[in-house]
Amino acid sequence: MSSNLGRILILALYMLLFLSLGSCRKAVEPKRPFALTEGSIGDAKRLSPLLATDGASGNIVSLVFNGLVKYDKNMELVGDLAESFEVPPDCLSATFHLRKGVKWHDGVEFTADDVLFFYRSIMDKNVVTPYKTDFEPVKNVTTPDRYTVRVDYDKPFAPGLASWGMGIIPKHLLQGKDLNTDPFNRNPIGTGPFRFREWAAGQKIVLDANPDYFEGKPDIQEFIYRIIPDMSTMFLELGVLNLDMMSLNPTRFMRQTDTPFFKREFNKYKYPSLSYTYMGYNLNDPKFSDRRVRVAIAHAIDKNAIIKGVLLGLGKPATGPYIPESWAYDSSVQDIPYDPEKAKAMLAEAGWKDTDGDGVLDKDGRPFHFEILTNQGNEEREKSAEIIQQYLGKVGIKVDVRILEWQSLLHNFIDKKQFEAIILGWGVGLDPDIYLIWHSSQTHEGEFNFVSYKNPKVDKLLVEGRETCDQSKRKEIYREVHRLIAEDQPYLFLYYPEALPIVHKRFKGVEPSPIGISYNLPQWTIPKNKAEWYQTP
Repeated sequence: MSSNLGRILILALYMLLFLSLGSCRKAVEPKRPFALTEGSIGDAKRLSPLLATDGASGNIVSLVFNGLVKYDKNMELVGDLAESFEVPPDCLSATFHLRKGVKWHDGVEFTADDVLFFYRSIMDKNVVTPYKTDFEPVKNVTTPDRYTVRVDYDKPFAPGLASWGMGIIPKHLLQGKDLNTDPFNRNPIGTGPFRFREWAAGQKIVLDANPDYFEGKPDIQEFIYRIIPDMSTMFLELGVLNLDMMSLNPTRFMRQTDTPFFKREFNKYKYPSLSYTYMGYNLNDPKFSDRRVRVAIAHAIDKNAIIKGVLLGLGKPATGPYIPESWAYDSSVQDIPYDPEKAKAMLAEAGWKDTDGDGVLDKDGRPFHFEILTNQGNEEREKSAEIIQQYLGKVGIKVDVRILEWQSLLHNFIDKKQFEAIILGWGVGLDPDIYLIWHSSQTHEGEFNFVSYKNPKVDKLLVEGRETCDQSKRKEIYREVHRLIAEDQPYLFLYYPEALPIVHKRFKGVEPSPIGISYNLPQWTIPKNKAEWYQTP
């Protein structure tokens, strides 16, 4: 008891010292004032748009490559590599008029041939990418000239325009290569606002401003993506200005950055994160194949206690695969209420009973005992797992919690379906098409339906949603998808968190929007006169 108390006192004194230093120290300059250094808990894996399936890879890819279109701050699709485009109301085609004079980072001109090569590559059966289904409805891609691309579809395809927001890859560098293994995946060349310079695995990825970018050279001279798996270490690095930007957890947002130092040096932002956090089940595991068990688990866990204790109230209970900000969200779907007695009754109905009096439910001679996996560095997920462990213990389910390094979790456990339950999160696209995550065809290694969910009604609706161009009809379809998935509970939908980024004050032009703050990062500026760094526009 005394040693535990001693450790608690030492930790408390350490935090008081850190906070007091933060409140009284003089202003210090960032180590690299004209660079943006961002902290990340996980490293990237492959820096090709076709193969980037994790958040870290996607963050870098978005700065190195461009798609034909992109979303603006009002969540509208606008031209990117395409100067303009036309899409008829029937969703059967799209015509893109490309910008002229755009250069790849090696100086070669970007043309329609690159777009055609991109399409043929993503549809190549030898290229292992989960994004094929976004292009399978394409009947034909033609290039009438060097700066025009026409896409025709077999049938109406509502998310078709948005799908061309994926980064285009260079034909002159990749034609005839194995796109799965080519060194390009670790040394990418795109058309984007930043050029790849260096990747020290497990440490950092460094990009340089592209002087020839078609929208103008970014004011940020370098983008440094530092991999720091431990969030406490990352926060300390922020506190000595070795980092300029990171995502805060609720405790740091609400309490630990409420000091004169952080108020002087940084701006904090809070907005809906366009994501949800969930506990997903391996539905091939007999323990979780019975819907009654999954619903019982939902009744056994008080989500509001998690939101209050872990998120400090900065979040909402999740009811399904759509966020409240989406026009596909069905507000009539009610969350499953906390009711441990009902949970016990449903588990008993499913055959799980404490037959030997040890406090753990059994069925066919086997105890109800499973392991939750989640990723290192995400404190909210770790704490949520521990709270779930406690709640399920009260209804007779024994749970272990295991924390794994991000890339190991993804590729050794999730891709190979070597898990019982996982706590992760999905960033939600602005188009409500969720075919890649929920359709029963998307269960192969590396694809996104890794829980092996299958519901023929949902499959049918997901296809209908893609083939319907009328938004009011799509809304009806996707709200039914929301209801059906919520009823099935293939995930325990936990919460919709708030995004809580912090950015050094010298960066100007940071404009919060419904899609976050990083959508216009290449347009952020840094005044050369340091006296202007701390001025409020």
